[in-house]
Amino acid sequence: MSEARSSGSASNPPLDPSQVDLRVTIGGVELPNPVFTASGAWGYGLEYLDLVDPARLGAVVTKTITVLPRKGNPQPRLRELPTGLLNSIGLENVGLGAFVRDKLPRLARHEVRTVVSLAGRREEEFAEMIGELSHHEGWVGVELNLSCPNVAEGGLDFGTDPRLVESITRRARAVLPDGKCLLVKLTPNNVPMATLARAAEAGGAHAISCINTVVGMEIDLDARRPVFPRGIAGYSGVGIKPIALAKVWEASHAVDIPVVGIGGIATVRDVLEFFVAGASAVQVGTALFARPDRAHRLIEELAAELAARGVRRPAELRAGD
Repeated sequence: MSEARSSGSASNPPLDPSQVDLRVTIGGVELPNPVFTASGAWGYGLEYLDLVDPARLGAVVTKTITVLPRKGNPQPRLRELPTGLLNSIGLENVGLGAFVRDKLPRLARHEVRTVVSLAGRREEEFAEMIGELSHHEGWVGVELNLSCPNVAEGGLDFGTDPRLVESITRRARAVLPDGKCLLVKLTPNNVPMATLARAAEAGGAHAISCINTVVGMEIDLDARRPVFPRGIAGYSGVGIKPIALAKVWEASHAVDIPVVGIGGIATVRDVLEFFVAGASAVQVGTALFARPDRAHRLIEELAAELAARGVRRPAELRAGD
């Protein structure tokens, strides 16, 4: 432990970890800690039940669900790089009907705080899916995926138009049951984050999730063509953390609602940096592929790290304007 950490700071002497309060509230939903899994990185939240307890997480954001099942994009779909991961999954999922029948009840039995990621091909589908979810128990909120770069329709198209971001968010909020939270996941590509964040806030979002993957590509030099059939893919992992921090900073200074930081988070120091940038919570994604328990470890480390700095709540770390 460094001298700076072991002695806290001049104004904040070290605390006992039991004095640290990790709770975070989004749209009236209180969560026990600010560490979530990111959509797509941990499946439906059920795949690692034999390894870790998902109920210990602040929340589990599921693989993105669509109205009908999707087969996703052709192989190859993943490409590991020295500083991250390229993926072209294409929103493969079982569809909303199978999710509420087979997945959601199991998540409820394990007391998982489930945030359901949703994507639609039409503006109306987001609200329609929330309407169906409202007939079922076992979820605390939804995250509107308006920014997936790995599909040919919807997704990224919705997320780059502030008017559509506001309209879709407004429709979704209108049918959201009381006691549930609404997160909107925004793209780092093409449009200023502040513009999109303000649009989501105007539509009634309870929080902004940023960022989704950035657009990337890998070349097969021998074949002289892109590795992925679609050419581009979504790039995630440690390499995008500086981009994600900048976008979180921009969003958090543009809106009054919480911002959930995503992008390259693998260590507790990463988590603290996102809090300084203005995040109220974080989602862990690519790091879970190597260590499915990475988010759990971050929760364990976070209280100790904050206590060593004399910080009682993560929000106290936020930098001034």
